[in-house]
Amino acid sequence: MATARDLLVGPWRAVLVLGVTEILAWGALFYPPVLTVPLIAADHGWSAGFAMGGFSLGLLVAGLVSPRIGTAIDRFGGHRVMPFGSLLGAAGLVALINAEHPVAYLAVWAALGAAMAASLYDPAFATLGRIFGAGARPAITALTLAGGFASTVSWPATHALIAAFGWRGTYLVYAALLAGVAAPLHAFALPRRRAEHAVPRAAASPPAPAPLPAKGPAFVLVATAFAAYAFVPSGLAAHLLAMFQRFGLDAATVVAVGALFGPAQVAARTLEFIFARNVHPLVVARFAVALLVLAFVMLAVCGLSTPAAAVFAVMFGAANGLLTIARGTLPLALFGAAGYGRLVGRIAAPFLLIQAVAPLVLAVVSERLSDAAALAVATAFALVALVSLALIRRTR
Repeated sequence: MATARDLLVGPWRAVLVLGVTEILAWGALFYPPVLTVPLIAADHGWSAGFAMGGFSLGLLVAGLVSPRIGTAIDRFGGHRVMPFGSLLGAAGLVALINAEHPVAYLAVWAALGAAMAASLYDPAFATLGRIFGAGARPAITALTLAGGFASTVSWPATHALIAAFGWRGTYLVYAALLAGVAAPLHAFALPRRRAEHAVPRAAASPPAPAPLPAKGPAFVLVATAFAAYAFVPSGLAAHLLAMFQRFGLDAATVVAVGALFGPAQVAARTLEFIFARNVHPLVVARFAVALLVLAFVMLAVCGLSTPAAAVFAVMFGAANGLLTIARGTLPLALFGAAGYGRLVGRIAAPFLLIQAVAPLVLAVVSERLSDAAALAVATAFALVALVSLALIRRTR
């Protein structure tokens, strides 16, 4: 475990640095659009669908470039790649303020997608994998604990900044934070050297399992599981609270239920860090997706009421908290540390692509069929993820 010295001058400094920069990156690039995009659309006279389509385009671009970002981190290190993500994000936010033409608006979001690919969890996981190698799991878990507070910080901060400075001033503040805080931390504070893991094994310790090949059925199943799962939080984040209102819950109750998601997410990560650090990540991932499927079944059986919605939010948040950890730790456990950055990028590509289209798909299903049908579609994607994880056979 990390000592105080490790957090300042040792390899665990990477967790401290990335904990700060992930909150900034998620808070500046990923979470604000739900609050800023309606204002952007109103200012320019665009439809809300077109304005939010820019954000979806950014996620699509992020998925396309993620493998290359991971490969670059394998070769050069996060301290050389992630600063460009922060600077590109800052430049993109400034450009977004001045993008008056629809084509320019979409082009800016494409650039911001590349910035997200070099700033969010996947490049951070790749950086920790390069530094810690096969021993990166505790560092990845610790990082997600810090990152779990990004939405808790970002949405209230964005709301307050919009009230004070408007959406343009808000993005100027976030651009300054990315360029003035995140980029220097990435460039100058991330460790350059890999951590040492030359710890002798006890005589009775079993040999480490041989890694699976990073191509073939096991990789396809892992990528399929995470891509299918990505549909659920992305789609529900855009529509779940509105669905709850249409089912009859009042606005104040819906907001209170939604507030349970973040603490449940962080609590699940904390429990994993304390009690399940020696449990194989495949077991953790299967448990998390099974918990999510059970939450959908509970809603279908019990119907939607305030207690049922609250329980669903807690179960959903806990599942998402554990799956975020598994995205970083499961590929490491199954396929080994060699080429980990590129591996994470390859898994991130379909994840981000599905994440980009999920809100649109659920919107169409809700509009043309019903909210119950939309929840059934989300459940189907969760089942695909669970079956994919169940089919993976790890070496012993």
